[in-house]
Amino acid sequence: MSPKASLTLDFLEIKSSISKNMRNQNKIITGLSIGFLLPVMGFGLLFGLFEFLDRAGAVSNIGLGEDFRLRTIGIVAIGLNAIALNLFYKRRATQSMRGVVIATSVYVIIWVIYFGETVL
Repeated sequence: MSPKASLTLDFLEIKSSISKNMRNQNKIITGLSIGFLLPVMGFGLLFGLFEFLDRAGAVSNIGLGEDFRLRTIGIVAIGLNAIALNLFYKRRATQSMRGVVIATSVYVIIWVIYFGETVL
């Protein structure tokens, strides 16, 4: 067998192994961890980006509410869980989807409690 064929077979075995491991991750705890971490990471990235743009003078808060940027970044970060939901849906990982929905619901409740008076 040629080295190229051996390398291809090794790659296919690794890919198959990863696929099997991902299928075995259909657990609520997996969905909860991704559902809680993804918005936190997204919020950090978006907040850092807007702070950088604000210091560079590329964006302005003129004419916006006092918490507008924070509210918007928060809701966009929560919305990032839709990506995880879609990926779990394609893999038919219903337990992981439940975990993401629980995490998203917790974040939405916190967002409404924190920003409810400002929005309503």
